[in-house]
Amino acid sequence: MSEKTPEIIIDTHGYRTHNCGELRATESGSSVVLKGWVDTTRNLGGLLFIDLRDRFGLTQLLFEPTDAPDIYALAESLKSEYVISVRGRVEKRRGEINRALPTGEIDIIVDDIIVLNTSEPLPFTVSAHEKKQQNAGEDLRLKYRYLDLRRSGLQRNILLRHNLYQTIRRYFDRENFIEIETPVLMKSTPEGARDYLVPSRIHPGRFYALPQSPQTYKQILMIAGMDRYFQIVKCFRDEDLRADRQPEFTQIDVEISFATEEMVYDLTERLMSDIWRDIKNIELLLPFPRLTFHEAVTRFGSDKPDTRFDMELTDLSEVFSGSGFKLFEGVLENDGKILAIVAKGEAHRGRGAMDRLDKKVVRGKIGAGGLIYFQLPDDGSRAKSSVKSELLGEDFVNAAVEKAGAEKGDLVLILCGPEPGVYAQMGALRRHMAEELNLIQTDEAGDRKDWNFLWVTQFPLVEWDEKNNRFSAMHHPFTSPVPEDLEAMETDPVRVRARAYDLVLNGTELGGGSIRIHQQDVQRRMFKLLGIDKAEADRRFGFLLDAFRFGAPPHGGIALGLDRIAMLLAGASSLREVIAFPKTQSAQEPMVQSPDYVDANQLEDLHIQLVELVDKSSDESSGKQS
Repeated sequence: MSEKTPEIIIDTHGYRTHNCGELRATESGSSVVLKGWVDTTRNLGGLLFIDLRDRFGLTQLLFEPTDAPDIYALAESLKSEYVISVRGRVEKRRGEINRALPTGEIDIIVDDIIVLNTSEPLPFTVSAHEKKQQNAGEDLRLKYRYLDLRRSGLQRNILLRHNLYQTIRRYFDRENFIEIETPVLMKSTPEGARDYLVPSRIHPGRFYALPQSPQTYKQILMIAGMDRYFQIVKCFRDEDLRADRQPEFTQIDVEISFATEEMVYDLTERLMSDIWRDIKNIELLLPFPRLTFHEAVTRFGSDKPDTRFDMELTDLSEVFSGSGFKLFEGVLENDGKILAIVAKGEAHRGRGAMDRLDKKVVRGKIGAGGLIYFQLPDDGSRAKSSVKSELLGEDFVNAAVEKAGAEKGDLVLILCGPEPGVYAQMGALRRHMAEELNLIQTDEAGDRKDWNFLWVTQFPLVEWDEKNNRFSAMHHPFTSPVPEDLEAMETDPVRVRARAYDLVLNGTELGGGSIRIHQQDVQRRMFKLLGIDKAEADRRFGFLLDAFRFGAPPHGGIALGLDRIAMLLAGASSLREVIAFPKTQSAQEPMVQSPDYVDANQLEDLHIQLVELVDKSSDESSGKQS
């Protein structure tokens, strides 16, 4: 027996007159056509209610068996996520008004239904009624991302991102910037994360690289006289992922000719002001505070400090000098640091709680050598130390408590070790304690109560790379040194400051930039400092060095992470909640199952031959592609 020929559904209702979020009581008596998904059904015995959903909202449909029995019977057969078209009239609700819905004053009395498509049972519920949504795991939601995107919360995030794009473009257009697209297939350059490489079929053995940033192109645009460039651009980095990092990400890329740091600060601050006004209806206080890199690290233990709470670091190195405590003396002899933070009102913690903080957080999560602490009882009696008195005298403990600014009932937490690692460890402990003690306040809506923007400035130009035994650029090789530090590039590179700056919000780096090198001789000195000889510099960056010979203007700019901005505005905990089709933490997209194997003919066209990978954990070989 042959299979039944599928029926082609013809929608005789024509185009919808309204969406599911716009009808009000003022339209009572109007004839309308609505289309969407069946969200929920409620049968009250004689009255049947269906919530019809599209991305604009919900509208309640009302069916009565006495009015149209055939329509009522069809409505009873509808299941969740069926796609339907309805024709009917608007009527003020006979029962209680739903104040939570914009359409909550009206019902649609349905005259006709067309089932445009049916739906099998879903792997998880996607109702617009958030109480009815299931807490499906992220892996399952990403596999069925097209269903996940029907959720109202995720749709709000995507709409927020759309509005963010519009604000950005309006702003830069007013500021006389021009949006210019730069190549996606470009040249691989050293520094930064690993490149994603694209083999060339036409040029065997050669590869394009996907851009980690349009850095060199935007500098070329300044040399070309474009003066003010911006682009909302896709960038790619082959690096380990986390909640606020994706292998492909979107940044707001900006470059200005004849720029100064103050110009970039002002331009960026006014952009943030426009964004927060348009998206959150919040007026930001300008200008943003500024901290030097040294201030940020020594006060907060991070170059992206969260200043929504206090708990600043105190350096106790001088206080404990000569204490005789072997641990402290050993650290100080090796030019290390002894640092403290004060947890207000936490002296009551028992031995078990402190042991867990030491083992699970300090040693386990943070990776520090161990925790030392002093507890100041509420009654004002002498401080209790985790170090025996015969090892660390009471006078030193009292001096440390005074220096740290601790009071009755407080807990002083101390870490020690070599720089700069001990600052990062104490910064991580500071953040952990703030989260544990709920020092980061939120309002009832779940949005952050405070938006603490700040600039971090005067970064070191370079840092020592122990793994490769050479200097690496803290930002990138095109960052200009501070002019008065220029001569120290060869004699004392670690003290050279960069004309670089990062924009930080609530402990998250939103982006960074710098005033660039625009002179060929200075750029060559920078390459030499980074261990890039003349031949390699010419091979990798000859086009840029050559361009510097022909009247390159001073220039600078900034790149801001659009995904991170959207994440913070949405109050989301992950970038994956503000990207339509994100990658997982293992850089995969479960819905389309990428990355995937490719056909052997494609590899042959690209002149690529695969080798077998040996699994070092066993004696077996795997035939996986590489």
